[in-house]
Amino acid sequence: MNLLRGLAIALALGTSTLSAHAGNVLIVLSDSDRLDLKDGKVFKTGFYLNELMQPVQALLDAGHEITFATPKGTAPSVDVTSIDKMYFGGDEAAMKASEAQLSELGLMSSDRSPVISLARVEQIGYEHFDAVYVPGGHAPMQDLLVSSELGKLLTWFHENGRTTALACHGPIALLSTLPDAQGFVTQFETAGTAKQAGWVYGGYRFTVFSNQEEEMAKGLLGGGEMKFYPQDALTQAGAQFSQADVSFSAHIVTDRELITGQNPASAPAVARELLARLK
Repeated sequence: MNLLRGLAIALALGTSTLSAHAGNVLIVLSDSDRLDLKDGKVFKTGFYLNELMQPVQALLDAGHEITFATPKGTAPSVDVTSIDKMYFGGDEAAMKASEAQLSELGLMSSDRSPVISLARVEQIGYEHFDAVYVPGGHAPMQDLLVSSELGKLLTWFHENGRTTALACHGPIALLSTLPDAQGFVTQFETAGTAKQAGWVYGGYRFTVFSNQEEEMAKGLLGGGEMKFYPQDALTQAGAQFSQADVSFSAHIVTDRELITGQNPASAPAVARELLARLK
């Protein structure tokens, strides 16, 4: 199967003709290849391979259209630590297949990347997309949480009841819909607490990479320390957190139009729920 057949919207930006028999899914990734940590330290990161490619493969196999976007339209980066068979149930062949599919898509290629900006998504029209998916990796904590363009898009999806799926650190992007996302994040970073009225996801049930998992995985940061954990920020904003009984095991939460997955192991379950909604 040619994976590029699923990129019709992104490769034909001058037309609004869309498939009538398939869903159209927007996948939003971070522009960033880093996460700024405390004390001026930096963690090189990006999206997680399995969190992007397992849902992408499931969507394409089901015949859906896919458009890839980042806030600025620049090519995203993969977190090299995610290129590990443990995120594919120990199946190295599955990992290699995802690497090959990612290469075929050309997302990270400077000369042929199909990635468009969120401004271009708005020009195409939010109504053309049946669902949006935000995979994890630490990169969304650098830019997606304060992206006004993403906040506008997610607010439209919320108001129109369209499926919104996010995995692992991806749910931090929900903060972008706050009336002043940057102000909330800055206050939370400095004071450890923040309040802001008018959040569209206030009261929603959700999951995200848990504090316990962050503590268990912080060796990946090379001695650095995150400015805050996503579980704390989203709970402080007004959402209701849920987690698996066993860390790093699959766990998803659905609430109205929202689908959230806790960790890398949850990506296939998020994909299944997303496919069910698209039917």
